[in-house]
Amino acid sequence: MFKKLFGKNDKETILTAPVTGKVVDLTEVPDPTFSQKMMGEGLAIEPSEGKAVAPFDGEVVQLFPTKHAIGLKNKAGVEVLVHIGLETVGMNGEGFEASVKQGDKVKTGQTLVTFDLSKIEGQASSTVTPVIITNSNEYTLEFYNQGDVQAGSTEIMEIKPKAN
Repeated sequence: MFKKLFGKNDKETILTAPVTGKVVDLTEVPDPTFSQKMMGEGLAIEPSEGKAVAPFDGEVVQLFPTKHAIGLKNKAGVEVLVHIGLETVGMNGEGFEASVKQGDKVKTGQTLVTFDLSKIEGQASSTVTPVIITNSNEYTLEFYNQGDVQAGSTEIMEIKPKAN
């Protein structure tokens, strides 16, 4: 809590859960793109409600036209991809509603996308939501709160630049 209030410096990032649910180890995600960490290091969350929020203060750098995935970047340069469900690109945006657009500045906990969990369960391969640090090779990640998490408030990861 004190880290969040005072912060050690501008380069350290505390990532909060972008969705409410249960944390899943990335290696357990049934998609090799994520489980083999091809896009970067991170974790996944099995969502219990259909809302994704900003995990930190930053900017929307990419909102996929299908609204199933969103890329964010903060002032420290940390890049996060929140990918709602697996094989959800094939839903062509059905069941997804974006509250932001590319270029928008966002605050921790601000709603990014709402989604229909039952539609995803019926039309995609999984609702599990990978949360990937796409430039994780530049950072040291410390994971915590590996059980149930609350969107916008439960701290799930500390991200620090690697020492040069």
